[in-house]
Amino acid sequence: MTPFVSILIPCFNAERWVAQAIESALAQTWPHKEVIVVDDGSTDGSLDIIKSFGDRIRWEAGPNRGGNAARNRLLEMARGDWLQYLDADDYLMPDKVTLQAAAVETRPDADVLFGPLIIEWHLDGAVRTTQEPIPEPHDPWRLLALWHLPQTGAPLWKKSALLDVGGWLDGQPCCQEHELYLRLLMAGKRFIYHPATGAVYRRFSNGSVSTRSPALVRGERLKIEKRIEDHLTTIGGLTPERQWAVNQARFDMARSSWNEDRSEARAILESIAGMASFQPNGPAAPLLYRLAYRLFGFEIAERIATMNRVLAPLIKPQAGQ
Repeated sequence: MTPFVSILIPCFNAERWVAQAIESALAQTWPHKEVIVVDDGSTDGSLDIIKSFGDRIRWEAGPNRGGNAARNRLLEMARGDWLQYLDADDYLMPDKVTLQAAAVETRPDADVLFGPLIIEWHLDGAVRTTQEPIPEPHDPWRLLALWHLPQTGAPLWKKSALLDVGGWLDGQPCCQEHELYLRLLMAGKRFIYHPATGAVYRRFSNGSVSTRSPALVRGERLKIEKRIEDHLTTIGGLTPERQWAVNQARFDMARSSWNEDRSEARAILESIAGMASFQPNGPAAPLLYRLAYRLFGFEIAERIATMNRVLAPLIKPQAGQ
């Protein structure tokens, strides 16, 4: 059966961007679609912009209840069997839905079809674009633990799968799609990787929750990592690779908290399973750091890393030397 896709846009005070989001949804080359917008109590001109699209879209406005409440209302309103969520300050490339909808036609077992995300960075007045790949292996449990499953707009979501797990969790302060991904995986929903991209996620220099409240994000992420570990242990699915991914996530958070709150960093380290044999990897643990960590442990490796950050600009070779 040809997928009918509901493109769902929650909006709160996004008057600068919401028109482009809606236009990009209407411009999708996939013909079997609808566009629905829920204004979540905006106090700027967002609602007037939404209304200006007339009957080309369906829309609703209500009091501010938060992003997940707006996403759940959109879920209720959607007529499609597949969902494309799109935050009001993001946008879609024209063939995003076409590429993924064609893929789900060949994978009737899919519940979430996910792929790479395009990030449009708005930093200090400059704009640049990068693509955030999904690293192999494409085991969704491992990807979730390492925070590699993409932002809300990148997947296509099967409506029935979201309804089965109760939709988005009201009151979840951050890590919202990650918490939903977790409940979908715990319910046995099937995640399928597809290399198509086309969702553009804007990141701003004034920050998101993750940059404004890093301790809050770490706290919520640690809860998710623990739920991953506990559930996989219960079902006999905690492979060494998945345990390492959970431990690596904890290590990354310990590193990020070290200069803010060393007691928090130490507490996170204590939650790493098999700490004595754990070996970190990835961007948070470059080669020289790993060597110091292996020889001297976390705290001395951190002190060396801090010293290097201070000294590196002072010992940088001068031009012409």
